[in-house]
Amino acid sequence: PSDTAIATQAYDGRDKCINLGACLGGCAQGAKASTDITYWPHAMRAGVELRTRCRVREITVNDEGMATGVIFYDEDGFEQFLGAHVVVMACNGVGTPRILLNSKSAAHPDGLANSSGLVGKNLMFHPYASIMGVFDEPLDGYRGPHKIFRSQEFYETDKARDFVRGYTFEIHRGQGPVSTAMTGLMRGKIPWGAGHHDAFRKLFNRIAGMVAICEDLPEEHNTVTLDPMQTDSDGIPAPRISYTLSDNSRKMMDHAIDKGSEVLRAAGAVDIMTQAPISYGGWHLMGTARMGSDPERSVVNEWGRSHDVRNLFVIDGSIFVTSAGVNPTRTIQALALYVADQMKQRLANLFD
Repeated sequence: PSDTAIATQAYDGRDKCINLGACLGGCAQGAKASTDITYWPHAMRAGVELRTRCRVREITVNDEGMATGVIFYDEDGFEQFLGAHVVVMACNGVGTPRILLNSKSAAHPDGLANSSGLVGKNLMFHPYASIMGVFDEPLDGYRGPHKIFRSQEFYETDKARDFVRGYTFEIHRGQGPVSTAMTGLMRGKIPWGAGHHDAFRKLFNRIAGMVAICEDLPEEHNTVTLDPMQTDSDGIPAPRISYTLSDNSRKMMDHAIDKGSEVLRAAGAVDIMTQAPISYGGWHLMGTARMGSDPERSVVNEWGRSHDVRNLFVIDGSIFVTSAGVNPTRTIQALALYVADQMKQRLANLFD
């Protein structure tokens, strides 16, 4: 079973779960954990200032090669400079390389922290295969807090298969009304307009299934670069994403569909709905500023510090060297806490 990050008792200013059931759409009770009600309040009480609706253009450096701060646009669109002794990036696998590549200068003509040439390369996602079963009895799976079960039977490489690495099955309960309608629309099972309600009644409270989180492999031709023409509303070059789903990932998804369909039929499903890759989930952003001990083969070291800029750190999914066959949030959180601990322990010689 998975963890849910839902408080069963009042805890740290959060109320306990009262089984509203709409966990994925946001928790009106405040029982379900999210950064805005866990980390942010503690950080702001400790003196952190949170500036919203701001957009960083570039990181500045001095003649010694140290980061001095960031140039950003505030919520009114005015250019500002914020000085810093240490710069920590947590901008995801697209935003981080975008800023680094846009921070080029005479000393860093290919972008900041990019002596390896790997900033923006090895972009990885999580191709998802969805396998949903329709049953001929009510399941009541949408009631109460959200919960999933996991299987990693097919997670590791098996030489008998025609692909390397593997995937995690996440077995999901039934969906609520809105999710049922949207899923049915996307799969052509529920029409718009006439016939919508009749088709909805046949699916609602009768669906359960699974998704396969497939391990995308790092490939240098999958990239984030700066678009030479397109900019955002502040004039910052837009990211250009070039990505091709690999044959390995396609074979992995095909395998997952076969195995998932087999499980659902054995459970009594009267109809199977599949989609791979799904368009509405799994596009986690990873790999574009990879971690490693060799400066020629990585962007940051084993505790998140740039090999090139000694007071620049990265703590988001861009430092992943592989996507793994699981969702990345907890790993990103663990890495962020690890890097923070390393910075604290090394304060006396942080820039050595």
